[in-house]
Amino acid sequence: MPHPNIILCTCDQLRAFEVGCYGNPLIRTPHLDRLAAEGVRFETAVTTFPVCMAARSVLLSGQYNRTCTDGVGNVALPQDDGRIYFPQYPHAGRPHLRDTTLPEILRGLGYHTAVIGKWHIHTWSYDIGFDYYLIPRMNHAHTGQHFTENGGPEFVPDRYSVDFEADRVEAFLARQAQAKRPFFLYYNISPPHCPLSDAPEKYTRMYSPDEIPIRPNVDLARRLPDQDHWFKVYRWDYRYYNFHLPYTEELPQDFTLRRVIAEYYGLTTWVDDVVGRMLAALDAHGLAENTIVIFTSDHGDYLGNHGRVQKGDLHEESVRIPLIVRVPPSTLFPTVGIDGTRSAQPGGGRGTCGRVARQVAGLVDIAPTLLDLVGAAIPPHMHGRSLASILAGEPFAAPADFAIIETGRGVGIRTPTHLYGLPFVDGTRRLADAAHYFWDVEHDPYQLRNLAGTQEQADVARALDRQLRVWDVRTPWMTMVEG
Repeated sequence: MPHPNIILCTCDQLRAFEVGCYGNPLIRTPHLDRLAAEGVRFETAVTTFPVCMAARSVLLSGQYNRTCTDGVGNVALPQDDGRIYFPQYPHAGRPHLRDTTLPEILRGLGYHTAVIGKWHIHTWSYDIGFDYYLIPRMNHAHTGQHFTENGGPEFVPDRYSVDFEADRVEAFLARQAQAKRPFFLYYNISPPHCPLSDAPEKYTRMYSPDEIPIRPNVDLARRLPDQDHWFKVYRWDYRYYNFHLPYTEELPQDFTLRRVIAEYYGLTTWVDDVVGRMLAALDAHGLAENTIVIFTSDHGDYLGNHGRVQKGDLHEESVRIPLIVRVPPSTLFPTVGIDGTRSAQPGGGRGTCGRVARQVAGLVDIAPTLLDLVGAAIPPHMHGRSLASILAGEPFAAPADFAIIETGRGVGIRTPTHLYGLPFVDGTRRLADAAHYFWDVEHDPYQLRNLAGTQEQADVARALDRQLRVWDVRTPWMTMVEG
């Protein structure tokens, strides 16, 4: 049979707790809920690095961030006036993702490879295997956003960028329905990442702040550190923190944390609506029955949990993400026989729809999983594990159930029951002697009691510490090239 098509659809900064199929009682995400009902939902999926560029680099490389980049989170350049400047487009050459990537391997198998939407990787898409790209500047904006198509002159769509990208996805799928070769579409939706207020009023006013469910680790009675500054960032992103445009300097009197979360909910429903357009286009053009669809996010958002904002550290709100995989019955799951030859057997997808996978999964696992699903060999430089056996309803082949999470401060390990973190010694890449985080997330899901430094569950802590240090020794950092 021909290779199945693939859509890897991500959004930005969506934590798992704000999706209906993950248990949120208020949010309206019918299309994501439909996808979960027709596929497999991973209950405990985590980002491999809770920052945009790092997570996306991991996603396409199948490697940990320290190996596929120089270990940074986002590339940011300080300016003489004290502002932070983010490069608007990728760097020339191939500074990151130097080993063969997922799109390069798929292109070698005959796939037409395309990216539409947010990029935010330090290497150009055409350098790592994409035939076609339509990407915006790095800075987040939903109106007045600048795009380039295949490196051509910049242009600004006459509508919201999210809707413009959805239009182009529909057109792409219509063309591919007539094509002779399979496709890999990497579709990136910018919301619910800020600017929350740069969106249709339909979404910004969709949810009442008074009705928003508040997680127990949020203290509404206390102001957040630098609260006004961060609320302006949530509202207007770089148009506030870089340019301080006059309209971004004032906050409405009713702009509380509840209002921030309500707008975040609204933009999440916006994401769901354009995912619905994508699914409808697959159905309309007869592509659904031969297309693998993965939906996920690069990382989460604190939204005031633990008195924090945005992302970047080892808390569930920052690292837990949705991961939903729909594999059609026609897709063949490759297996390896006792003689070492690869064969194929049908399974998974809608034939085993609506399942919830309990295996802990990370973004680093997605590239190996997709390669395994299409019968391609997983290259040894990829660190992730294939989840294909889980999608087929078979026992997981890997010996351990955990995911590694890198951050700018250190590294952590997430198991079904615990989250353990070791910091770097200041100014080095060496792990400290003692943990800074140790949570029993099974019994303390809101991380209200940090067990690090105590003797509670000491045997568990020692085992996780040993496992994390072994990973640290075995996982190389990218070698920097001078010049």
